[in-house]
Amino acid sequence: MAIVFITGSTDGLGRAAAQSLLDQGHRVVLHARSADRAAAVADFTSRAAGVVVGDLRSAAETKGIADQVNAIGRMDAIIHNAGVYTQDSRAATAEGHAGTLAINTLAPYLLTALIERPKRLVYLSSGLHRGGEGSLHDLDWTGRSWDAAKAYAESKLHAVALAFALARRWPQVLSNAVDPGWVRTRMGGAGAPVDLDTGQRTQSWLAVSEEPAAMVSGRYWHHLRQEQPAGEAADPNFQDALIERLSELTGVSLPAA
Repeated sequence: MAIVFITGSTDGLGRAAAQSLLDQGHRVVLHARSADRAAAVADFTSRAAGVVVGDLRSAAETKGIADQVNAIGRMDAIIHNAGVYTQDSRAATAEGHAGTLAINTLAPYLLTALIERPKRLVYLSSGLHRGGEGSLHDLDWTGRSWDAAKAYAESKLHAVALAFALARRWPQVLSNAVDPGWVRTRMGGAGAPVDLDTGQRTQSWLAVSEEPAAMVSGRYWHHLRQEQPAGEAADPNFQDALIERLSELTGVSLPAA
C-alpha cells in the first residue's frame, strides 16, 4: 500500500481522492489551509496518516508544509490538487505575488522542490489551460490589467508544463497532469456536469495503480484517457523558461536529476 500526500484535501476533489485512496487501504497525508479547517473535519482527518497545515498563498507557510511532510517520511506519490478559480483582483500576497499565481503555480513548484522526491507526481490542471499561452511575458501580472479567467488559464498551463518538465528532469519519477473536468464542487458549482467520483478517479489511479497504462510519465489525462495538451505546455523550451522564472520568483531552485 502507498502513502500519498494530497494538497487541499479537506474538501472537494482533494477530499474525494483521499476518501477513495483510504477506502482502497492506502495511507493518506492530508493538507488543510488552517488549524481551524483541520479541526472542522476531524472525523475525516482522524483516518489519515498525518495532517499538515499551511496556507498556500504564503511562501513561508508553503515551505512549512514541505517541512511537515518531510518529517512524516518519504511519500510514494503527491497529488497537487489545491487551487483557486477566478479571483476578483490580483490580491497580492505577503510576498507581492498575484494570489492565483501563488496558490496554483508557485506553491506546487515550491512543494515539488522542497519535499523529498516521491515516486509519482500528479498535477491538477484544466481544459482551460489551452487559453493560457503567452504567460511568461508577464507571469506575475505586474504590468497587465487583471484578468481573472486568463490568470487561471495561465496557472493551469503552468501545471501541465511543470508536470512535463519534471518528467524530463527526473526520469525515475512518474509525473503527469490531469484535467478532472468541470466537477460539482464548491468551486465548480452545483450545475457542473461531472460528479466527484469521476472527477477524482484519474489522479487517484495515477498515484497508486500498478497497471501498465498508469506507469507512464509526461502525459496529460482526462477521465482515464490521454489527451493532447496545449502546444506551449509540451514545448521543452517553454518548460525550461518557466522553471527558470519560478526559481527567480521564489528564490528556490528545482533539484537536478
